[in-house]
Amino acid sequence: MKVKIIKTNNVPIKMWCNNPEEGAIEQAINVANLPFAFKHIAIMPDTHQGFGMPIGGVLASKDMIVPNAVGVDIGCGVLACKTSLTEISVDEIKKVMNLIRKNIPLGFNHRKEKQEMKSFNISLEDAPIVKQQFEKAKFQLGTLGGGNHFIEIQKGNDGHIWFMLHSGSRNLGKTVAEYYNKLAIELNKKWSDDVPKNLELAFLPIDTKEGQTYINEMLYCQDFAKQNRDLMAYHILQSMQEVMGNVEALLEYNAHHNFAALENHFGEDVWVHRKGATSAKKGEICIIPGSQGTKSYIGSGLGNPESFNSCSHGAGRTMGRKAAQRSLNLEEEIKRLDNLGIVHGIRRTKDLDEASSAYKDIEVVMEEQKDLVEILAELAPLGVVKG
Repeated sequence: MKVKIIKTNNVPIKMWCNNPEEGAIEQAINVANLPFAFKHIAIMPDTHQGFGMPIGGVLASKDMIVPNAVGVDIGCGVLACKTSLTEISVDEIKKVMNLIRKNIPLGFNHRKEKQEMKSFNISLEDAPIVKQQFEKAKFQLGTLGGGNHFIEIQKGNDGHIWFMLHSGSRNLGKTVAEYYNKLAIELNKKWSDDVPKNLELAFLPIDTKEGQTYINEMLYCQDFAKQNRDLMAYHILQSMQEVMGNVEALLEYNAHHNFAALENHFGEDVWVHRKGATSAKKGEICIIPGSQGTKSYIGSGLGNPESFNSCSHGAGRTMGRKAAQRSLNLEEEIKRLDNLGIVHGIRRTKDLDEASSAYKDIEVVMEEQKDLVEILAELAPLGVVKG
C-alpha cells in the first residue's frame, strides 16, 4: 500500500494503516512531537490506542528512552513451533488442551513451586527492581497470564500441526515498567517542561544512571519473557506427547514485540522502541498472530528502512475489552468459532473481550504491510486456550 504521511510540528508520521482510530492518531502525533524523535514515527497496520504511545507504534530516538514506548509488559512476544504431527483429531485437541490447562497456570495463577531460571545476560546487581521481585518471579516462570495472551494449536498450510503462544514477562515486567515510568515523570519535572505529564511519554536520558538502569532492567525482563515462553512450549510439547506419543519440535521461533533496541538506521545509532511491533529485518522471521477465529502468519522481514525494519505484531483491536463485552453477541461469537470447527473457551459475556469480532481483519492487516513482510506460512486455528 502507499504509505500515508501525516505532518506534525516536528517529525512526520508514516502510517501503514488505512483506518486508524482517532485516539491512536492523536497519540502518534504526540510521539512525533517529542523533541528527541528521530527521522519519523512508523505506525503499523494493527495500531490502536495504548498508554502514551499507540500500540503498533515505532519510535526511534538518539539520546532518550521512553518506558511507555516499550510498554507495560516488557518483552511480551510470541513463540511458534512447527511439530512433526501432520494430523490431530478434535478429541486429541481437547485432551491436549486439558493437559495444557493442568500443566500451565493461566490468568493470575502462579506455579506452586519455584522454577529454575537459566543464566541471564544482565546481572541482578545491575537491575535493582528485578532483584526485589526475583524470588516471586520464580513462581511466574512458565505461566501464561491473562488479557490477550493465548495458546493455540494450529494447522499450517505446509501440512504440519503447529502451536503458538503469546505471553510476556508477567508481573516482573509490569513492576519495572511502572517504577521507571513514575521515576521518569518525577525527573522530567526537574529536567524539562518539553513533554507535558498528561501525554504519558515521560523519558529517561540514555547517559544517566536512571536511563542505563532502566535499560538493564528492560533487557532482564526480555530474557525472562523468552524463558517464560520456552518453558510453556516445553509443557505444550509434553502434553502433545502424552496424548499422541512421539511428537517432535521441528522448528521454533521466539520473538519479542514490546522492547527497545540500539540499532543503526539512516546512518545513525538510535534506540528503536517497538510497542506492539515486530522486528522485520531483511530475512528475519516474523510471527504475526490473528484473532482466535482467524489465521496467523509466519513471515520473513523485508527490511523496509521506512518502518525502521518493523512490521505488525498481530491483528490489532477494533474495540476495547469492555466495549466488546457490551456490544458483541455471545451466541453469534460462539457460533462463529463452532462453524469453523475451532475448540475454544468462549462461554460467558466476560469472554467476549477476546472474541474475533473485537479484532481487525488479519487479511487486511497483512495486505497493508506487503512491503514490510513476506508470508512464509499460514496457520489456521484448531484449538485455543485463553488466559
